[in-house]
This record gives sequence, C-alpha cells and structure tokens, in this order.
Amino acid sequence: MDALDLARWQFGITTVYHFLFVPLTISLTFIVAGFQTAWFRTGNDKYLKATRFYGELMLINFAMGVVTGIVQEFQFGMNWSDYSRYVGDIFGAPLAIEGLLAFFLESTFLGLWIFGWDKLSKKLHLATIWIVAVGTAISAYIILAANAWMQQPVGSTINQAAGRAELKDFPAVLTNPTVLFAFPHVIAGAFMTGGAFVLAVAVWRLVKRPDEDHAPFRTAAKVGAVALLVGGLFVVASGDQLGKHIGVDQPMKLAAAENLRTTQTGAPFSVVTLWGPDGKQIFSLEIPDVLSILATNNPNGTVQGIDNLQAQYVAQYGAGDYTPVVPVTFWSFRLMIGAGTLAAFAALWFLWRMRRGRAPGRGAIAIAVLLPFLPLAANSFAWIFTEMGRQPWIVYGQQLTSQGVSPSVGTLEVLITVVGFTVLYGGLAVIEMGLLLKKIKGEVPGTAAAAGADSDDKPMTFAY
Repeated sequence: MDALDLARWQFGITTVYHFLFVPLTISLTFIVAGFQTAWFRTGNDKYLKATRFYGELMLINFAMGVVTGIVQEFQFGMNWSDYSRYVGDIFGAPLAIEGLLAFFLESTFLGLWIFGWDKLSKKLHLATIWIVAVGTAISAYIILAANAWMQQPVGSTINQAAGRAELKDFPAVLTNPTVLFAFPHVIAGAFMTGGAFVLAVAVWRLVKRPDEDHAPFRTAAKVGAVALLVGGLFVVASGDQLGKHIGVDQPMKLAAAENLRTTQTGAPFSVVTLWGPDGKQIFSLEIPDVLSILATNNPNGTVQGIDNLQAQYVAQYGAGDYTPVVPVTFWSFRLMIGAGTLAAFAALWFLWRMRRGRAPGRGAIAIAVLLPFLPLAANSFAWIFTEMGRQPWIVYGQQLTSQGVSPSVGTLEVLITVVGFTVLYGGLAVIEMGLLLKKIKGEVPGTAAAAGADSDDKPMTFAY
C-alpha cells in the first residue's frame, strides 16, 4: 500500500474508534439528566441512585471520547495537508465554534456538576447537567455540519487562483440540507446506543446482584429499553428522509448501496448480493420495485444506476473511476440496518420478560452482554457507508481523496503512525472496558455499602 492507502486506513480506524464513544456520551448525558430531573421532581431515592451510578459511567466514556477525538484534528494537518488547505476557510469557523463554545460549555458545566453536589442548590445543579447535555448536541450538530459540507458543498465558492474553497455564507453551511437530514438520524442512533447500554447494565445488575435494592435498575432497564425503541423508530423515519436526499444529492452512493448497475424504472431492492474474487457479481436476491419506493415513494420511480452515473461523471469531471467500492458500500448499509434491528428486537424481548415485576432470568445475561455492541456496530457501519459511499471524492464534486493527501509524508511515516495509533487505541480500549466493568460491578453510589467500602458516597469525582 502507498501513503494514500495508509492515510485512509489511519483516518478510518481512528474515526470509527472515536465514534464508538460519541453516541454513548450524547445519549448517556441526556439519560442521566432525565434521571436527575425525576429525582428533583419526586424526591424518590431510586432516581438519585440511578443518576449517580450511570453518571460515573458517563464520565468515563466522556473522558475517553475527548482523548480519542483530539487525534482527528492533528491528522488534518499531518496526513491531509492539501485537503486542509482546500477546506480550511470553510472548516475554521465551525471547528472553532465547536471547540470554543460547545466543548468549553460541556467541560465547564460538567465540572460544576461533578463537584457541585453539596455546593449548588438542587435546581442549579440540575441545570448544569442539562447544559452539558445540550452542549453535546450542539457539538454533534456543528461537527455534522462540517462533514455535511464535504457531502454537499454549500455557502462557498472556489478560488481557482488560490486552489481552495472560500466561505461566503456561513448560515448556509449551518443549514446545509444534508446536516438537517443527518442530525436527527445521528441523535436517534445515539439514543439507541445509550438505551442499549443502560438496559444491558441494568439487566446484569438485576441478575447478578439479587440481594441489592433493585428499584433503580428496574427503572433504568425500562428507561433504556424505551430509549432504544423510540430511538429506533426515529432512526427509521429520519433514515428514510436522509436516504431520499442522498438519492438526489449523491445518486452514486445510493446506486452503490443497492448494487444497481443501470438506471431503472421500478428498481428492485437487493436483499443479498455476492461477488467473486474478481469483483464480478455471482448471485443476487432482489425484491421488485422496492428501491424505487424507498427512493421516490413511487413503485414506478426512476433510480439512476452505477454505469450510467459513471459515464455522466466522466463527461462532467473528466476521465477517472467515480464508483465507490460497491461490496463495502452494499454490505455496510445492510449490516447497519441488521444490527440496529436486532437491538430493537432485544429491547422488546427484555420488556416482555420483565413485565409485571418479573425478573429477566439468568439466560438474559448473554443477550445483555451482546446488546450494547449492536447499536455501536450499527453506528460504525453507518459512518463507513457514509464516507465510503462518497468515494473517490473527499469533497463531493470538488476534490478527490487522492488530491487531499499530504505530498511530503512518506509511506513509512504513515505506516509507523498507523501501527502506533492501533496499539495505543487497543490499550485505551482495555482501560475503558476495565474502568466500566469496575464501576458496573461495584456498589451503587449513595448506598450504605458504597459508603462503607470506599468514598463513593462522597461528591462525585473523576481523575485520569
């Protein structure tokens, strides 16, 4: 592999790894804020225990997300300097806002929340966690707006003399149609992730710790299951709208996702397609007209095909291959849907098993352990589909990925950092899982057992 391939692998590895923490942080912050609101309004101790318990898990995940996210910005300058030069005038504003406003907002009020349990009034302390939650959503929106510009460049012009894009309309960048469709989809996916995590941890505690107070965890299990299911419904609805937008704005991505080679009226939906080692299709199972319904709401709607679009792009942009890697785009789309669907069915199963005060049963442990990984996998495959489906463009219709790599960075240099980051992130994964498991298995903050075991009953602190 050359430096370009390695740089793409490195950015893909670090980005997907970082995004494992992002949806969980967003959703857990809102869920913890919801628990604390319930305690504020009712005074019921079970909500306080749930707040403190899941709050500590949220803090671990938040810290790890910050650590892994810093790497992304360094890569822009090191491995993708030509890309940074091209998009710098566009990305500077949203990234500055995200760092100076949203992230500082989160960090400041998260500190107040951690250390303010006995120092702030209950109402003011509750406000701090809600500000943190809103801050995570603002951060997500701004980062998605920057990514949306890569998918659909708006609010800018190309300075041919300088060889870069220049910002002309910042509100247009923030209201890009792509981000307006993508943001609710990402947030809904985040709540599926957080709901699955809260549910899985609660089920583990209910089964493995039968002698403890189960009220906080029965409540948490129900909240997690509902969050997962409601998030799943919004994922379907927002995904349908986002898919229709992609069909108009990036028709090649849609065609690759369905392995549609030629433009068709009444296009079929491919359930399964297999390719041989030479890349040629050897088998496909299709449902007639379904793709046209999904893309246009019309069974007789026209959907453009890969070969037709390739010819169109050659005429528009010049000679080259403008087709993404079809098997990767095709299967990442289906694995995304499959993992999310399994998670939703698992939530329904847990709600049924726990109806009318019943216990989930020891057999539920295996499903509970697997459950959090399903939405995480769905989110990861969604990003792989989004980014790989845009290829070979790094900025759609304006800059090819091959044009964005740093010209002065050699293959050996990138290889060393790929190996280094992979090893580092593997170590961080072990630390993350160790910290989470220690807290999950430990005593609930605020209980007598916790106070006797250690200082968990004192105001919450976190150090790393």
